[in-house]
Amino acid sequence: MTVLSTSRLLAPLALAAVTALVVGCAPQETASETSAASSAASSAAASEAASAAASASASAAAVDECSKDNLTLLTPGTLTIGTDSPAYPPYFEDDDPSNGKGFESAVSYAVAKQLGFSPQEVTWVTVPFNKSYAPGAKDFDFDINQISITPKRQKAVDFSDGYYTVNQAVVARKDSPIANATTLAELQAAKLGAQVGTTSLDFINNVVKPAEQPYVYNDTNDAKSALNAGQIDGIVVDLPTAYYITAVEMPKAKIVGQFEATADGEQFGLLFAKGNPLVTCVNKALAALSDSGELKAIQDQWLAGDTAPYFQQ
Repeated sequence: MTVLSTSRLLAPLALAAVTALVVGCAPQETASETSAASSAASSAAASEAASAAASASASAAAVDECSKDNLTLLTPGTLTIGTDSPAYPPYFEDDDPSNGKGFESAVSYAVAKQLGFSPQEVTWVTVPFNKSYAPGAKDFDFDINQISITPKRQKAVDFSDGYYTVNQAVVARKDSPIANATTLAELQAAKLGAQVGTTSLDFINNVVKPAEQPYVYNDTNDAKSALNAGQIDGIVVDLPTAYYITAVEMPKAKIVGQFEATADGEQFGLLFAKGNPLVTCVNKALAALSDSGELKAIQDQWLAGDTAPYFQQ
C-alpha cells in the first residue's frame, strides 16, 4: 500500500481554495463598479435633462415676453404712438402721421409690424414736443418726433436704441454760388457759417476745411439772417433743422447736400414712459430692421435722394 505524502494531498486543496477566493471576489468588485458607473450615468442624464428643460423654459419666456399678446400697452391690442402737430416733411407727409408716408411714419409702421400689429391696429395721438419728455405718465406707448437722446432727458423718460443718427447738412439760398455743389471741394471756397459750440461748426472746421475761416454766430437765427442778407454762401446745420428751415422759414433756400453721419453722432430715439418694459421689445424690433437693411432703406427713401443728396468726397 502506497502512502501519499501530506504535501501532495494538501496541494490540490490549496489550489481549489485560491481559485474559489479569486472567483468569489471578482464578481463583487465588478458589480460595485457597474453600480457606480450606472449611478453616474443616471445623474449626468438627469442633469442634462434639467439643463435642457431650463433652457427651453428660458427660450419660451423670452419669446413670450415680446409676443403681441404679452406686450405692456396703453390699450390692449392697440399700439398707440404719439407725435406733434403739425407734422412736417420729410418725417411725415400731408400732416397725417397715419398714412405711412415720411421717414418717421414709415419707421413707426415698420416697428409696429415687427411687434405683430397691422396698420389698422395702430393709433396716433397728438403730443406737443416739450410735453413728450416731461416726467410722469404718458398717453402713448411710444413717441416719435425727432427727439434726441440726451442724458438730461433720460432722467425723466426712457429711450429706445437710436433709429437715426443725425447728419449735418448745408443750406444755401437758391441763387447762392454753392447752390448746386455736389462735392466737398466745391464747398472749400465758400463762405460758410454755423452756430458757436455746435457739431455743425466742427464739421466745417474738421470735414469741409474751407479756405476762409467759418463765420460763427450766437445762434441759428443769426446765421439764417446772415444767409438771407447774402453775407455768407451757406450755413451748416443738422439735417432735421435744414428741412425745417427750407420748408417753413426760408422757402427761397434749399438743402445743398448732407454729410455722412459719424458713429458718435447725435441720435433720435423712440420715447417711452420711465420704466416701460416695452422698450426691450422695441429694441429687438429695431435691431431686426437694422440687420435686414430695411431701416437704412427707409432712411434713404425719405431723407436722401434729390431733396438732400450726399456730398461726394
